[in-house]
Amino acid sequence: MKYILVTGGVISGIGKGIIASSIGTILKSCGLRVTAIKIDPYINIDAGTFSPYEHVVPHITDAIQEWVMRQAKVSVDEDGVEPQVCVIELGGTVGDIESMPFIEAFRQFQFKVKRENFCNIHVSLVPQPSTTGEQKTKPTQNSVRELRGLGLSPDLIMCRCSTPLETAVKEKISMFCHVEPTQVICVHDVSSIYRVPLLLESQGVVGYFCTRLDLPVETRARKMLTKWKEMSDRSDRLLEHVSIALVGKYTKLSDSYASVIKALEHSALAINHKLEVKYIDSADLEAATLQEEPVKYHDAWHKLCGADGVLVPGGFGVRGTEGKIHAIRWAREKKKPFLDANSTEFEPESKHPVVIEMPEHNPEQMGGTMRLGKRRTIFKSNNSVIRKLYGDVEFVDERHRHRFEVNPDLKHHFEEKGLQFVGEDVDGERMEVIELEDHGYFVGVQYHPEFTSRPIKPSPPYFGLLLAAAGKLQSYLLKGCRLSPR
Repeated sequence: MKYILVTGGVISGIGKGIIASSIGTILKSCGLRVTAIKIDPYINIDAGTFSPYEHVVPHITDAIQEWVMRQAKVSVDEDGVEPQVCVIELGGTVGDIESMPFIEAFRQFQFKVKRENFCNIHVSLVPQPSTTGEQKTKPTQNSVRELRGLGLSPDLIMCRCSTPLETAVKEKISMFCHVEPTQVICVHDVSSIYRVPLLLESQGVVGYFCTRLDLPVETRARKMLTKWKEMSDRSDRLLEHVSIALVGKYTKLSDSYASVIKALEHSALAINHKLEVKYIDSADLEAATLQEEPVKYHDAWHKLCGADGVLVPGGFGVRGTEGKIHAIRWAREKKKPFLDANSTEFEPESKHPVVIEMPEHNPEQMGGTMRLGKRRTIFKSNNSVIRKLYGDVEFVDERHRHRFEVNPDLKHHFEEKGLQFVGEDVDGERMEVIELEDHGYFVGVQYHPEFTSRPIKPSPPYFGLLLAAAGKLQSYLLKGCRLSPR
């Protein structure tokens, strides 16, 4: 097993995740089996119960080195074969007190797995103040010095910068950070993040890994990278626009819906449209906001009415629930394409509990009570739009994260009104997918389809939403779920 550790310095949010995933992409295009691990110093025992607006308390897991070695061997492909390379992203910034135990763990880890199997990439910032226009290397020098002082030496220094690195700057970083100039990689701002793998590949990163880690790279045409380049080129030429209203509770922090936004982007790119996301706080659609802040209320409804489609992502707690229901009702009545990804909590004392807590869970305990992980959904209708979008398969395996579900006792009431439960769990006890008859696209799913969306392979429920929002769903279905060559 080969391990590639990605660390970051100077500032947080520097792009470690994009670089780590880009490395995985180019290595996978070489025919290697790749897996990835994200280690965040801000891990809580049960971080899933925190609001995205809250700061999570550090919690250090036991025996992290053995855990990494176990997880790296877990297959992430359908063939079940053990991966060859594990890309590990260590969150946070080198020097932060929260990341110190993890840095020390990997200092020891590099000796446990041997040098020929361990490689460290350090992502740093090269700022370019507008006053002088000069690219500054001091932050990178200091960051690398601190990393070395903690026992890790970078094999590659990836420099985030607004413009391509000047040769003199690259040589200066090489000299003062004790690496060859070829080990200083420029990651400048590009038109889209999908160009980052191509940027790294063009600077010989694959060749370096092959030599440094003795990787068995196949000498064949790399079709995956060719597809990736074609997709990147298309992303730069998009002319048509499609807008989606995202109605949620945490819209002040767009990172709260990072997976959702990426899934929307993947689907928009697949139909050659540029995505515009209209963030709407669900509470702003409620009558209370009309009384207290009428401008905010009308602005929210103006955004909703101007969108081509509506998405309501999951969220916990009562706040903003009425606003979500208003948005859903509007999408249903106005025949607007709609997707509801995951369920929310409602009034616990309701006399007509439509959404209930799962019976096997303790209602008094919030932590550690979610239905998590990949679960199977069986399609119950051959004519379901969602089934067709998935490729007319009999079942799908999607990832879940919820504590609440639709009350199965009320199933017949829904179906009498035209809402069909077209997907259920393997035991037929849990309602997983719902569709509304006589509507262009009105779909609700219990699982989180955004977690399995990929740039070249978008999530089917999100893809259906974008197709419907762009007015292309019916023609797509009539063509046997195939896009035109263009």
